[in-house]
Amino acid sequence: MINTDLQRDEARYKAQGFGNEMGMVGKIGLLIVDFVNGFADPQAFGGGNIPQAIARTTTLLAEARRLGWKIAHTRIVFADDGADANIFSLKVPTMLGLTEHNPASAIVADLAPEPGEYVVRKTVPSAFSGTPLAAWFVTHGVQTVVVAGCVTSGCVRASVLDAMQAGFRPVVVSDCLGDRAIGPHEANLFDMAQKCGDVLDLDTLLSRLPNC
Repeated sequence: MINTDLQRDEARYKAQGFGNEMGMVGKIGLLIVDFVNGFADPQAFGGGNIPQAIARTTTLLAEARRLGWKIAHTRIVFADDGADANIFSLKVPTMLGLTEHNPASAIVADLAPEPGEYVVRKTVPSAFSGTPLAAWFVTHGVQTVVVAGCVTSGCVRASVLDAMQAGFRPVVVSDCLGDRAIGPHEANLFDMAQKCGDVLDLDTLLSRLPNC
């Protein structure tokens, strides 16, 4: 069934100049946002389509490693005593339980980092805010940042917006993103595609890589 509301929205945005595709240029980096045990667990912070997104990201990560991309992973990590509690944890107090040695904060086994991959510890949604991630990508000559992770409407959205504002070209891999609710997932994919990144599914991304 054709979603006429979506078609109407897309036409309005296009008429106003939104949604232009930026394309992939220069060196490519991969950013995997918060695919940790706690977000894979529907009894903790998970649910929705997160398990399927993790499964798809295993293919993306394998290809990124084969191609020699610079790869960064993120985790939410608060101090054991909550000394770094902030406004984010005030809004979502359960996040304070994601501490360094809590298994819920560990990256899922299927996506475990390998030597040389950067693990970013953060206490706010964006992977870039208050971290050296942008400088790390710049140091390695990265211009395009491919993004996977969860949740689409939260930490992914914040990271994609900050990547764009830092001068990177974000490429959002739609089926490698997950959210605990599908409505926010779909709405944020639409909005990111219009304003701050290219949104492609994994198969489309892989088909374009030889031409990057």
